[in-house]
Amino acid sequence: MRPDDWYCTQDLSGFLSHAGGFLRSRPDLHTVALTVTETLRTGGLRAYGDEPPVFGALELGGQVRAAYFRTPPHRLNVTPLTPQEADALAAHLVALGHQVPGVVAARETAEAFAAAWRRHAGPRSTVVQRQRLYRLGNLTVPQPVPAGRARVAGKEDRERLIRWYGEFVDAVGDHAARDGGAWADSRIAYGGVTFWEDESGSPLAMAGVTPMVAGQVRIAPVYTPAHLRGRGYAGAATAAVSRGVLASGIRELLLFTDLANQTSNSLYQRIGYRAVADFAAYDFRAARGF
Repeated sequence: MRPDDWYCTQDLSGFLSHAGGFLRSRPDLHTVALTVTETLRTGGLRAYGDEPPVFGALELGGQVRAAYFRTPPHRLNVTPLTPQEADALAAHLVALGHQVPGVVAARETAEAFAAAWRRHAGPRSTVVQRQRLYRLGNLTVPQPVPAGRARVAGKEDRERLIRWYGEFVDAVGDHAARDGGAWADSRIAYGGVTFWEDESGSPLAMAGVTPMVAGQVRIAPVYTPAHLRGRGYAGAATAAVSRGVLASGIRELLLFTDLANQTSNSLYQRIGYRAVADFAAYDFRAARGF
């Protein structure tokens, strides 16, 4: 395994032509790469920030075996790797002069890359979040269903979507992946957020869904304002979105949870989501962006 077995590019079309088949071979484990590259393809390369995104793939024996992407200033996202592949990737990025601020990947891969990055680049790493990827099995609506109804967010909800998106990002302790206005506009365009609202039409919680790519969608984000939590609104919104996705003919419904949040993990399992794999996010000390 050599660092030169990896290649790096800022050409999204070329990357998808080369590695798209590999990403679609495991739409569950590659869900983030699939949805992010689809957003970049349809929304433009500045969809996630002012700096151009970077993509890469590992090719052995004429076949793509792994891939990565980064939308600065965010962490590197990597598909599952062996420890040897992770080491070669770290050496590859260092040789190119890249200093990444962190990594998010399947747990074993994240651990291996964090160790490799420290060997090659020096910064220590800190686990900042442990996640679990779930897939919907048999949908079960959590009981009792709170009073109210589901409604797809429209143009009139733009300001609320921007505000709630910002509150959600703050609540999970992360940086916004996209500008709030751009995020709201894109979701409104394809009906990508559903509210659970009370009988007077006041939204109580929201559940989003990513665009379909490679036969899969991901439920995200799910958010209830702090003063309305614990009343079943998020569960009702998530169940409503899940039912709508199933009705459209899509069968691969995924979502991530923060393993530190036992409430959400328990809720999604009651709805019918079953564990697929654990993921981890690491931050690297003294790291800079690309």
